[in-house]
Amino acid sequence: MLYTFVSQLLMETNKKIVVQKLKKAVPDEFGRAEKYYSLLSAINDLKLTQREIQLIAFTAIKGNISYANNREEFCEKYKSSAATINNIISKLKKMAILVKDGTKVKVNPLILLNFQGDIILQISVTNG
Repeated sequence: MLYTFVSQLLMETNKKIVVQKLKKAVPDEFGRAEKYYSLLSAINDLKLTQREIQLIAFTAIKGNISYANNREEFCEKYKSSAATINNIISKLKKMAILVKDGTKVKVNPLILLNFQGDIILQISVTNG
């Protein structure tokens, strides 16, 4: 769980900008998706639980959480229950993280990535 950090201080029109590069090797797409949604939760102060992040990540990888086989697989993989899935889906739909597309519950396309390859994020925290 080692991160590689590179920090720089850039001067741009009399403003100090700190640039940090963070590199973390995550071997599978589920892990990359969990890291991504954990970062989104943290930066947006969403206060998502670990299980909620796992459900979002799983749904992003599988395409939806509506099919019975996807729900069963999630329950087996994360030692969860169908009732827990339903409660989390209800909460995440209210937050617009999960959306209904016809009969399927999917991750909002605005925050959906392809987690099969590397991911590079740029996060800007601005002053106002």
